[in-house]
Amino acid sequence: MVVEAVGGWLSGSLALLADAGHMLTDAGALGLTLLSAWIALRPASHSKTYGYQRWEILAALINGAALFGIAGWVVVEAVQRIQHPEPIRAGLFLVVAAGGLLVNLISLKILHGIRDGNLNTRGAYLHVLGDALGSVGALTAAAIIATTGWTLADPIVSIVLALLILVGAWRLVRESTDILLESVPGHVSMAEVQRRILAVSGVTAVHDLHVWGVTSDLVAMSGHAIVPDLGRHPEVLERIRSEVGQLGIGHVTIQLEVQHECEEPRPPAPARGAQVQHLGHRH
Repeated sequence: MVVEAVGGWLSGSLALLADAGHMLTDAGALGLTLLSAWIALRPASHSKTYGYQRWEILAALINGAALFGIAGWVVVEAVQRIQHPEPIRAGLFLVVAAGGLLVNLISLKILHGIRDGNLNTRGAYLHVLGDALGSVGALTAAAIIATTGWTLADPIVSIVLALLILVGAWRLVRESTDILLESVPGHVSMAEVQRRILAVSGVTAVHDLHVWGVTSDLVAMSGHAIVPDLGRHPEVLERIRSEVGQLGIGHVTIQLEVQHECEEPRPPAPARGAQVQHLGHRH
């Protein structure tokens, strides 16, 4: 990324700068994963009961906003270069673009054998694959300029790479904002959560059900379940935790009730001859 940024500045190639920005998108996403793993090691405290795990989300939001700015700058600069073409050192452009592609191909080879090991390595593989495609675009523009002298290939490829940056930036901003707003994670269906809880034997109703993401890896749930049989509460609680756990919900807080909070128990029948007092019900 640094070599392409320096090479783009020296050669006058906007495509190299844009490709460096695209690499910054992926490096930022992978770096945030590493950073969050390190920060998450800090223990929770009385004032931060979830610990420091949401630093990952704040960093992702800042990173995404910065990438929007980078992509916007690339597009504006590309439009200006289309209107007023600038000279490009095609030889240096070609060498740096080829070097970037070579590094990405080596990274792909390293990750190819372990890409199915877990989600993190697969994510890294896909990021590097995107970088390789960006390097192919920059190399193509360099080859066109070197052989034909058509310098407009540089800003055109730059706009395409800026769009790739925007895709990654939008994903970061959207996901981080959803978590900060405590939205339901995309892979969780509230209807399915409710269906699974109601399917547990002994549960007659569910209310005040909430599902949200604490971080990108930790999904929490809270809710109330009506279980009239008090003796079945331990069994029902374990079954509910198991059912929602299969949906990727790892932090479960469920309150079991024998009746809905808006209902009041029926008063006992008064003794014969006693005065009957009419009681209103809360709604």
